Amino acid sequence: MRVAPAARADAGLPGRAPPGSSLPSTTIEGVTDSIAPIPDVCETSDDLRAIYKQPSRNAVVKDLGRIDRHARRFIEQSPFLCLGTMSPEGLGDVTPRGGEPGFVHVLDDRHLAMPDRPGNNRLDTLTNLVRNPGLGLLFFIPGFEDLLRVNGTGRVTTDPELMARFVAHEKAPRSVLVIEVREVYMHCPKAVRRARLWERESWPDRSSFPTMGEVYRDQLTLEGEAAEIDARLEEGNRSTLW
Repeated sequence: MRVAPAARADAGLPGRAPPGSSLPSTTIEGVTDSIAPIPDVCETSDDLRAIYKQPSRNAVVKDLGRIDRHARRFIEQSPFLCLGTMSPEGLGDVTPRGGEPGFVHVLDDRHLAMPDRPGNNRLDTLTNLVRNPGLGLLFFIPGFEDLLRVNGTGRVTTDPELMARFVAHEKAPRSVLVIEVREVYMHCPKAVRRARLWERESWPDRSSFPTMGEVYRDQLTLEGEAAEIDARLEEGNRSTLW
């Protein structure tokens, strides 16, 4: 399937400043207004470069701007990613997305497609995208320390041909997100290694944190036993997984 490119603004991605310039400060009503003044804030790219070294040449040129064979193979093996978006008011949002390995399809070297499965219907991500299409994807493969980053813009569609690609358990997705790729590069393993993310012996015991039934009972002042809430949550997770 050939995907027509979306219109591109000369300034680049929404919310992204041209190279060498700094983003204007944004006040998010009800968020930044409530934060006490912070000393020694970095407000420009020059401020940042005063405390950080320049990136190496390879760190700069590793951005391919397209899906090459290595990026394609990584996406084909990845069952999980984090998707970042931003509202026009400047409030960021990150959401997990998962499925079978390769649940994100490579349409061509500049376009990806991802199904939207049932969720909580808040539509935070999709609402952001229809108002501000800039997005970032961070792909994970279990056991791999290296990550893949893809940045670009997204469009939400219910095109029948695309929807049919993602039928699972006899159910079509609610919509499909088509990503126009602008930046593609591998990300170093340092964060994953510091976190010991895939080392089972470093994982905390699940009993060290309350169950979600306990959490929701307390946060939402729900009535009933936490075990009953947990049972309803698990039934909902099972019955609406697809």
